[in-house]
Amino acid sequence: MKLLRLAPENTKFPFMRFRRVSYPFSAVLSIVSVVLFLSVGMNFGIDFSGGTLIELRAKSGTADLAALRAAAEHMNVGDVEVQGFGAPSDVTLRFGLQPGGDAAQEVAVSRVKSAIGDGYDVRRTEVVGPRVSGELVQSGTLGVVISILAVLCYLWFRFEWQFAVGAIIATMHDLLLTVGFFALTRLEFNTTSIAAILTIVGYSLNETVVVLDRIREMMRKYRRMPTDQLIDVSVNAVLPRTIMTATTVFLALFALVVFGGQVIRSFSIAMIWGIFVATYSSVFICSPMLIYLGLRSDAVGAAPEPSGKLAKTSA
Repeated sequence: MKLLRLAPENTKFPFMRFRRVSYPFSAVLSIVSVVLFLSVGMNFGIDFSGGTLIELRAKSGTADLAALRAAAEHMNVGDVEVQGFGAPSDVTLRFGLQPGGDAAQEVAVSRVKSAIGDGYDVRRTEVVGPRVSGELVQSGTLGVVISILAVLCYLWFRFEWQFAVGAIIATMHDLLLTVGFFALTRLEFNTTSIAAILTIVGYSLNETVVVLDRIREMMRKYRRMPTDQLIDVSVNAVLPRTIMTATTVFLALFALVVFGGQVIRSFSIAMIWGIFVATYSSVFICSPMLIYLGLRSDAVGAAPEPSGKLAKTSA
């Protein structure tokens, strides 16, 4: 039985020829991401911004979202977000913190429940205050920073310093573009989004380490080959594996987007974006960085000799 191949064998695509295009392109995207983050900002969920979430289930079996949105305009609690999730009967209402403290928030919750009427069962009411949301922001940021520092230390000892610098630049590139993606698409940024960012970091580093390991292997084998040609050979060697991995992960995440419901929607969509960004950065950002950092084959240790040859020499 012939195996399924998403990429032809023995490809010779000149990836490094496009480094003069990929770097300006990524620089423009990074600048746009920073501008979007500073000007538009993130669409923080109640986990970070504070507010109230009310989960409802329609007694009739189907929630009328249009009627709920019309009723939300007369609740006098500010902007109310009405979203369906899961079954057709399930719906969530979200609104922000009310001026006046906890007492005002409780009054707002009672007003919303009264406006909804008897056609819905209130399954859950969740209130997140600004203090809790501030702690979540600090904890999420600290988790991302610590993970990046830990990865930097690992790569510094695992590879040559040029490899570590290239991997960190590619990882920061992925994080920056992911933040810009959240700001542009207005996806809700909540605690699952922090999990998505950390997962993207792990996926990006996995792809980067696979490429770097093959580059180091080729440098030990072809010590007189020019660096750009050697990187092209290495990337083409791992291309079938990279495409197969990205495709299988994409199919799983696409199923989560379609059938996973509202709770993990932002996580799944962000991860799909992260797959493409991580694959792109490992090839067009990290790998060309080795050329600009002046990595040469003589900087990489020689390949270990086969055990049989060592035994023959010692004999």
